[in-house]
Amino acid sequence: MLDAIRSIRPLDILDILIVSFIIYRIILLIRGTRAVQMLVGIALIIIIYFLSGKFELQTLHWLLKTFLGSILVVMVILFQTDIRRALTQMGKASFFSNRNVANRDIEEIVRAATYMARRRIGALLVIERGTGLRDYLDTGHRLDARLKAELLVAIFLPASPMHDGGVIIHQGRIHSSGCLLPLSQNPAIDKRYGTRHRAALGLSEETDAIVIVVSEETQEISLVQKGRITAFHDEKALTVALKTQLASRKTPPRLMRWFNTRKNPASHA
Repeated sequence: MLDAIRSIRPLDILDILIVSFIIYRIILLIRGTRAVQMLVGIALIIIIYFLSGKFELQTLHWLLKTFLGSILVVMVILFQTDIRRALTQMGKASFFSNRNVANRDIEEIVRAATYMARRRIGALLVIERGTGLRDYLDTGHRLDARLKAELLVAIFLPASPMHDGGVIIHQGRIHSSGCLLPLSQNPAIDKRYGTRHRAALGLSEETDAIVIVVSEETQEISLVQKGRITAFHDEKALTVALKTQLASRKTPPRLMRWFNTRKNPASHA
């Protein structure tokens, strides 16, 4: 054991760190997409392959062996969209990027929601959190714009060609509009809720995203999370609820603090 430890070179440690980082980035890229389910299916096929060999199920073993023999080609075909996305995004996403929504962004969201509620403008705002929403981002119109209340209102005006669907806020920016969201199939949903609320519930049941729904009929603002709808009639209460969920920050890791110190040395003088 000690001989094995002594034989480890610094380059071996570097090699392990690089591979670990690549695996970590791949997990971030596929998180929240259909690729996760496909990977689970492939893993299940591999398990069945080994079990069929152990229990001497010759036909099944031969069939799976033939399939797995061309698994690299199959994976390229199945994951071509994710591979293309990964290559185009490589180098764009910062390792130290901050995914939290700032207080000023929350104020812009609340200001837009309350403005639209008073004027009976329906809206569907999605705030991405830990679970990636790339499958839904790709269904809309790419904007990649600064988060401003005026822009959100303009998107959801009835005359706007992008008012249908939801707006997804990704890393503090308006990433896409007109995004198609999954409708909840829960039969216990109150009948007074329409398509927007069902879409918000459907997304919140599948991801950890926070969804804000503005109803043009009731002028009600609803915050949807984890399959639950909470109605707000008070701007301050909505702001507090969003800040509780989004603005609270944990103590940054030591590496992050070191990076920030090197980046802004004057602020720590």
